[in-house]
Amino acid sequence: MSGDLPDYYFRVRENGAVVFRVDTENRQRRIDLEEIATVNVNNGKIKPHGDGDLTAAEEALIADWVEDRRAVLAARDIDDILRAVDHLNLTTQWAQSRATDEALEQVTDTLLMAMHDLRAVLVRKKADRILKAEAADE
Repeated sequence: MSGDLPDYYFRVRENGAVVFRVDTENRQRRIDLEEIATVNVNNGKIKPHGDGDLTAAEEALIADWVEDRRAVLAARDIDDILRAVDHLNLTTQWAQSRATDEALEQVTDTLLMAMHDLRAVLVRKKADRILKAEAADE
């Protein structure tokens, strides 16, 4: 069984992970997790646990995990946005075909404010990108 287990385990938490060394070579033949570090995905900081020091290999392994985790989180962000687009389309269909006057009254102002805010941000960001591209072309 120990051949199937990784040497390190990352317990994901809000802004990163707690890193454990997996130990299966002990007298009780049970799986022990030895905490060796905490890592912050946002700033990339790695803090060894207690007075322990990390090996260069462990630091490299953790840095690779941070890079992979950032990629996963970025992909999830895009997927969440694309799901929001789907929900907007479903909301439009609902408002057009099934919504009661009472239901529309309940959600209209909130939806309009959120869509106005989103539109303003998207238009401003698009204009910034266009101006930046034009400046780069010059």
